[in-house]
Amino acid sequence: MIVSRDPQLTEIVLLSLQVSGIALLFSTLIGVPLGALMGLSRFAGRRFAIVLLYTGMGFPPVVVGLFVYLMLSRSGPLGSLHAAWIPALFTPGAMVLAQIIIAVPLVAGFTMAAVMGVDRNLRQQVESLGATSWQSAMAAITEARAGVIVAIIAGFGGIISEVGAVMMVGGNIEGKTRVLTTAIVLETRKGEFDLAIALGVILLSLTFLSNVVMLRLQGGTIDD
Repeated sequence: MIVSRDPQLTEIVLLSLQVSGIALLFSTLIGVPLGALMGLSRFAGRRFAIVLLYTGMGFPPVVVGLFVYLMLSRSGPLGSLHAAWIPALFTPGAMVLAQIIIAVPLVAGFTMAAVMGVDRNLRQQVESLGATSWQSAMAAITEARAGVIVAIIAGFGGIISEVGAVMMVGGNIEGKTRVLTTAIVLETRKGEFDLAIALGVILLSLTFLSNVVMLRLQGGTIDD
């Protein structure tokens, strides 16, 4: 099925990559600046904010799914607004929103750790050469770029393999909201193990590749 590019298999894979790709893009745009701010700034309540961020990194996906479901339902605060930028339940947009909530703490947390690992003297040296605070912050982020990329990859790994939240807000509708993880659950229940195994192989391959890239960026080695 993988080699012959089965249409149903291809549709599920493409939708999975689309949903997770969009979610990862927004998570990167939000999480990287947030993590850099947390790592470089000193402000009142920073310790509490870090605790909240670490808590977000361990959010149970089903709780995120429940939160998004309640927010977007017709009786929820967002579902009653009917704004164009608010996604409806059981659509790819709702799945993207759930994955963003899952991925942002991961991206921000790992970015913060990477930035905090940069030598503090670097910013002082850059500022002594006439750089502004913004330029010195960008220098620190550039120095921690490998860790930032790892943070993004970790966010991707966290959402591409997630099932609980996308099942709750997407509904696993064939041809509309069925992604790799939810399709594996459904096809296994139906006894369609050929498709389930093919999807599992693709999901494992994507996860494996992301982890290989992460290990390489961290300077590790992979033995044969």
